[in-house]
Amino acid sequence: MSRLNDEWKVEKHGPLEMLGEGLHTVAGEIVMPLGHFPRRMTVLTLRGRRLAVWSAIPLSEPQMAQLEALGSVDFLIVPGASHRLDLKAWKRRYPTAKVVCPPGAREAVAEAAPVDATTDVLDDPTVAFQTVPGVGDKEAALVVRRADGTSLVVNDIIANVHHPDGLGAKVMARLMGFGVNEPQMPWVGEKMFVKDHAALAAALRAWAAEPALARIVVSHGDVITERPREVLEKIAADIAQ
Repeated sequence: MSRLNDEWKVEKHGPLEMLGEGLHTVAGEIVMPLGHFPRRMTVLTLRGRRLAVWSAIPLSEPQMAQLEALGSVDFLIVPGASHRLDLKAWKRRYPTAKVVCPPGAREAVAEAAPVDATTDVLDDPTVAFQTVPGVGDKEAALVVRRADGTSLVVNDIIANVHHPDGLGAKVMARLMGFGVNEPQMPWVGEKMFVKDHAALAAALRAWAAEPALARIVVSHGDVITERPREVLEKIAADIAQ
């Protein structure tokens, strides 16, 4: 884990893009030796024009102005311990925002900012904050059910890094299984925190059964919009072996 950023450190990132109703994303990068590794922030608009920011990435001021125009930043969701890199800076900028994380990541996240909740406190009937089964309570997910379809937002249980930038990123993506050829669960994550393969596979299949599933938003790589149901079922089968 890199040293936590104390200041608002803006790295290369793309625009704030709309994925669906009340759902935006920004593709960013982490600087690493011999390359840049992709990371992704998701911004969810809740009822009452409140915003939940998932896996927060500092943006340039014009992009932050666009984000703030969507509503007030009320929640900072840290979906796993390794995604607390810029939490200090975000909490400093939005001191009243509640920090939310899965219970198994609480101790690590608290090193960056006090944790306010490890359960669903978002207060929106179209959004479910979940702790992913089978991973020692270390990963979170969001199921967002809106009129234009259902979005599944996950963290390190699925990666879809088709275009790693630089030698170091290419080596890391391939060696650690970050979905260079197709979406998959990184093997390094499977080794580190999967405790119950059957429970995790069952959760993936349950998400695949969502009748209006339109997309899977991952923290590393491209948003999955092509046959998301089949993607979940395949990963579930791989994990269950």
